[in-house]
Amino acid sequence: MKCPYCGYKEDKVVDSRATAEESAIRRRRECLKCGKRFTTYEYIEEVSLLVIKKDGRREPFDRKKVLSGITKACEKRPISMEKMEEIVIQVERAIQKKSDREVPSSKIGELVMEKLKALDDVAYVRFASVYRQFKDVGQFMVELKDILSKERLTKQKVKHGGATK
Repeated sequence: MKCPYCGYKEDKVVDSRATAEESAIRRRRECLKCGKRFTTYEYIEEVSLLVIKKDGRREPFDRKKVLSGITKACEKRPISMEKMEEIVIQVERAIQKKSDREVPSSKIGELVMEKLKALDDVAYVRFASVYRQFKDVGQFMVELKDILSKERLTKQKVKHGGATK
C-alpha cells in the first residue's frame, strides 16, 4: 500500500476490523518511513453495476464518485470521513440488493440524499442543490422551508413531551 502522505510503499497494519455493516474490512496502517497513519478499506468485489445516466449512457458504478459528491457536500461540517464512507457502503449495498445489474443515477442520488438528510441538514441541502440542479433561489427556498418546518415540528414534540398541539 502506498502512503498517501509521502508515497513510500511499505507500511504496517496497526488495527483491522469489520465495518459496522460487515461489508468491508477497515485497516489502520502506519507508514514505515514517515510514521503517519491512514485508513484503507477492503471490499468484496461484487457483480459490477452499471449506472444509467440521465442522457441514457451507461457507465460502471464508481464508489469514488459517490464519495466525492458526499465529501463536497460535507465540507466544513462536523462529519467524519468514516461516516461519509459508511454512507457510500450503505448506498452501494442498497442498490445491489434492490436492482439487477443496472441502476439509474437518480436512484443513487435519492439514496445519498436520504442518508445525508438523516445526518446533517446543511450537507443534505448542498448535495440536493447540485443533484436536483435548482434553477433559481425559489426552488432552493422551498427545500429549506421544508427542512425548517420539520425542525420546528421536532422541537415542538420535544417541548411537549412527544405530543404535538
